[in-house]
Amino acid sequence: MIRKARMADAKKIKGLLSSNAKKGLLLDKSLFAIFESIRDFFVAEQDGKFVGCCALRFCWNDLTEIRSLAVKEKFQRNGIGRELVSACLEEAKFFGAKKAFTLTFAPEFFKKIGFAEIKKEKLPHKIWSDCLNCPNFPNCKEKAMEIRLK
Repeated sequence: MIRKARMADAKKIKGLLSSNAKKGLLLDKSLFAIFESIRDFFVAEQDGKFVGCCALRFCWNDLTEIRSLAVKEKFQRNGIGRELVSACLEEAKFFGAKKAFTLTFAPEFFKKIGFAEIKKEKLPHKIWSDCLNCPNFPNCKEKAMEIRLK
């Protein structure tokens, strides 16, 4: 089941993001930042237990970002990540977005669901605010990917 996140989910989201960040799979977020952006998050549950999350951030005019996608390891490869991204993309369409992008260490996953690799330079400068605080900046290995929404 995919649903919008609630305040009670924030610590679970933090734990999952932190464990994935330690593995170098994504960037960590502070608990404060998660609470601050809790409306951006969707969560996945299986048998009533939290198993994953993904966030949609509105960036610019008709552009949104898929971010903080994480699924607990034992629940991966069951379509949960795809469902989380799909929920974010549906919300983006609802608000009138024409495109979504992601910065990812897992480009193959996003290719399978319709994203195409683009040059990072194509993205508006506003999105680089997170990058400036990243320990990997400016030598980032993330790939920029984009999907056009119908």
